[in-house]
Amino acid sequence: MEVNRFLSSSSSNSENKYESRLRPQGFEEYIGQEKVVQNIKVMVESANIRNQAMDHCLLSGPPGLGKTSLAMLIAQSLGSELHLISGPAIEKKGDLAAILTNLQPRDVLFIDEIHRMHISVEEILYSAMEDFRLDILIGEGPSARTMQIEVAPFTLVGATTKAGLLSNPLRTRFMGNLHFDYYQSSELAKIVQNNARKLDIKIDSGAEALIAQCSRGTPRIANRVLRRVRDFALVEGADLICVDQVKKSLDLMEIDHLGLDRMDRKILQVMDEYYGGGPVGIEALCATLGEERSTIEDVFEPYLLKEGFITRSPRGRELSDKGREHILKN
Repeated sequence: MEVNRFLSSSSSNSENKYESRLRPQGFEEYIGQEKVVQNIKVMVESANIRNQAMDHCLLSGPPGLGKTSLAMLIAQSLGSELHLISGPAIEKKGDLAAILTNLQPRDVLFIDEIHRMHISVEEILYSAMEDFRLDILIGEGPSARTMQIEVAPFTLVGATTKAGLLSNPLRTRFMGNLHFDYYQSSELAKIVQNNARKLDIKIDSGAEALIAQCSRGTPRIANRVLRRVRDFALVEGADLICVDQVKKSLDLMEIDHLGLDRMDRKILQVMDEYYGGGPVGIEALCATLGEERSTIEDVFEPYLLKEGFITRSPRGRELSDKGREHILKN
């Protein structure tokens, strides 16, 4: 019986191992965001020379661009342990205090969606970041007193998709404020090539370029499309992923060659058919689409704006010439 090369010869645990290896294993594997990586490498090297905790840094930018992967590389390069938590998951001051008091010297604390932390919880970080201590208020009224608890020198790496929502006191305590930009297609093609090798997939350059082109400038989407295309190729018994297979896979996923999915195209069509191309207010658009405002503004609109399919003005959203042209072609 012929064994398809997309199937690992070992158990499913081996496949899970491959999936986990899609993240870069070192700075030399980290593609794109050159200025960000250069800054981080200098901060890491300085901390290692001083044998102290690295300065705190804030990583901002759209989701899926590699902020978590970079935090993992920071901890790895420092020879420290990485602690991953999400801002919304920290509901009480005591939750954060417990995390901070359990850190070891030079550990890295990564807080994803740090802009969604409650302000009362966030305030615990101020003294911890500056003086490596916790100021805990005990009691109420005239009998209240402050207890100070020392914490080990640590590095806070905050990640946010909305840097503007961070309070100024927290933002100014980060020594490094680094912004992630969308990737170029050539960079995404290189990422697809590297990860195809890690997944033991054969893929031609045309297929790599097409996956990169439809990945909205985002490595996370490129990896997701690569895995889906791998699944389709596996079912068809193909040994090599080519352009035709990528096109068929994208058709089934309802993703076009520019990365727009069914909902993206629906937004453009609604603006054209219902509102004559606009301008249209966000509330009216959401009501027509049956979607929450936050979903439209946070998930779909950023890419449509970035690529020039729609524009925003004080009067509302408007369909651009590029948006109208795309509707006609699709």
